[in-house]
Amino acid sequence: MRFSFIHAADLHIDSPLIGLSFKDQAVAARFSQAGRRAVEALVNEVITSKAAFLIIAGDVFDGDWKDVATGLFFVRAISELHRQGIPAFMVRGNHDADSLMSRDLPYPDSVKQFSSGKAETFTLEDYKVALHGRSFPTRLITADFVSAYPMRRDGWLNIGVLHTSLDGSRGHEGYAPCTVDDLKRYGYDYWALGHVHAAEIISRDPWIVFPGNLQGRNPRETGAKGAVRVTVEDGRIVDVTPLVLDGARWNHLSVDVSDGATERDMFDRIKSALEAAQVESGGRPLAARITLTGTTPLHNKLIAQHDELLDELRAAGFQAASDCWVEQVKIKTSAPALTAFRATDAESIDVEDLLSAAATDQQFAAELTNLVTTVADKMPKDLRDEFIQSEAVTTLAADARAMLLGRLS
Repeated sequence: MRFSFIHAADLHIDSPLIGLSFKDQAVAARFSQAGRRAVEALVNEVITSKAAFLIIAGDVFDGDWKDVATGLFFVRAISELHRQGIPAFMVRGNHDADSLMSRDLPYPDSVKQFSSGKAETFTLEDYKVALHGRSFPTRLITADFVSAYPMRRDGWLNIGVLHTSLDGSRGHEGYAPCTVDDLKRYGYDYWALGHVHAAEIISRDPWIVFPGNLQGRNPRETGAKGAVRVTVEDGRIVDVTPLVLDGARWNHLSVDVSDGATERDMFDRIKSALEAAQVESGGRPLAARITLTGTTPLHNKLIAQHDELLDELRAAGFQAASDCWVEQVKIKTSAPALTAFRATDAESIDVEDLLSAAATDQQFAAELTNLVTTVADKMPKDLRDEFIQSEAVTTLAADARAMLLGRLS
């Protein structure tokens, strides 16, 4: 017998897309619905592909909702599967454990949620499938969580459903920590994992899979997002295929402007990169972060006129598509070696020398470090880590120098 099932995780329904600030409300509305469109695409894929069942490995929600519409949306979506006779199996993840509201949702009978007290098993007799899982009772599970899972059922296809960071090496905190060897000892055929937002096949014997989150939520979660289709033949898993289901796309574009002789050349190059990214997104709303690199005589001007540049590139994005949004522009170019800029007055002040001296002044460096630390302390943790790793002190001093020279020239 041949059949397939779909494994998804980390839906985070109605979670805001972090890092987007829109001046265009029409674009904002399109992006705000991305997560719901991804859920609808998931349900549609399950139905049209005639999947035997759906697994959701935690974090359906993002904590408590702003209003009941979030919960009702998911009940409506999952009820489409119920009407088609397709069961769904879910564990509650750390974000679901935060949600008091979702615990009383009236799911149809075909939706099975695993208990949080201990691991339990659901079976599908027609397919000889045994699913073993356990939900999070609280947000942070650092104890030996997986030890409560039962050993495999002989003669059945055994699937473990678990929300976990594994060993924490993928940049996530220690939620239900365990190792690959811990999972292998159960003898299951497939481990349907959730929590890590980057898709990854950890092992093929047995299959241990993170499908990634259904919809990218911030500028670090770039590229296609979705779920996986698992194909079973004669009681053995023969294929795991990624499914692209996201409703909007994040992208980082690095554009080398070294050879651009003019601003027009530079804009043409950036516009081409945006158009290619929009095509790659498959018509989805696209939020692009652009980093300009290379050595260019335009460097100082790019720093000095950053805001004007951002507006121009956003206009270029809208030329590519009505919902192609340039989220941010980072200037990582450098200036070629040039003769020093000198003022035109009689004293011929060497601005380059003055700025170079200021950049190496210890008191100036100390003040700048204090300023950066003060700003970083007020940031959310994710942004603070990125800010600190960006060598902010060195970057600020160099950018200030370029801005002054750009304005003076």
